[in-house]
Amino acid sequence: MTATIHWSKPICKEPDDYLGWGTIARKADGELLAVFSGRRESHWCPYGVNEIIRSTDDGQTWSDPEIINNTPLDDRDTGLLVTSSGVVIMSWFTGAGWQDLERYRDRTDDRTISAWERHYKKIGQETINRWDGSWTRRSTDGGASWEPAVPSIASSPHGPIELRDGSLLYVGTGKPGRGERVAVRSTDDGQSWQTIGSIPVPDEHKEQMPFSEPHAVETDDGRIVSLWRHIPRDRPDAAFMQQSESDDGGRTWTVAHPTPMWGYPPHLIKLHNGSILASYGIRRSPFGQRACLSHDGGRTWDIDNEIILRDDAPNGDLGYPSTVELAPGELLSIYYQVDQIGEKTCFIATRWSLN
Repeated sequence: MTATIHWSKPICKEPDDYLGWGTIARKADGELLAVFSGRRESHWCPYGVNEIIRSTDDGQTWSDPEIINNTPLDDRDTGLLVTSSGVVIMSWFTGAGWQDLERYRDRTDDRTISAWERHYKKIGQETINRWDGSWTRRSTDGGASWEPAVPSIASSPHGPIELRDGSLLYVGTGKPGRGERVAVRSTDDGQSWQTIGSIPVPDEHKEQMPFSEPHAVETDDGRIVSLWRHIPRDRPDAAFMQQSESDDGGRTWTVAHPTPMWGYPPHLIKLHNGSILASYGIRRSPFGQRACLSHDGGRTWDIDNEIILRDDAPNGDLGYPSTVELAPGELLSIYYQVDQIGEKTCFIATRWSLN
């Protein structure tokens, strides 16, 4: 199977601001929703908010961004799901990692670091303790209004999925710093979450924490396949995604094992014909966005026919693509990267077809 790229173009720019980590979803009426972290100074900063944009013409044009979340912390990694009942669920995590200001001295200037430090002191530890975590919010009116945030336990860039039994499954990392890889479930359309399982990794990786930013999909035969970002600390060039499977709704999982796909992080969807599509970013030259198909429920991946969506990004600050199938074989992928040299990152869409 081959792919035809029809067009690629920016769908949201915020002049002088940095955008990243988005997800796209489609409502029953055909409207497309995309969420992301915007109004940022840079890849790392204390100021990010979660925003949403909309398209009623299959991604040709998009609305201006609207803010969903603006907590006192850095609102990052926005996932999105439209359930079969029509509920819209967005996920994100609030980061306080910028407290460790020394980490960023080689990435920004002293003036910026000082401003971040003042921001941290102004917020105070009590507020940080209140908001630092992983969350979901629900909308029952198509994203016009949002219910209060609830703790999601798990965290990953593209959020939960819906299983055929109507429950929601969220595969992600647990508490920061502990390297937990958890599966959590909701049986009330995202109003609450409960841990049901964990994903094992090979013994040689148990002392490391290179498994992160997963996504999952349910196949035609009821198996659940999850892919994980995996960058060995001693081999950063060996960033092949890892895979784990569950046959019991996410309660137990196979030990994570390598795939032939180099890149990260994954986004997974099941196409109209039952094939599984993985989308992911490539942070090595040539920088860009790619996709790969599995025609047997994730048992093998057609890496020989890997799909190049973009290979012209100016640097590796990019990725987190997600894809929606507009019609059989007709797809739209969104991702972030620099559009023009000298600009900060923006959101870009690629319209493409499978032949």
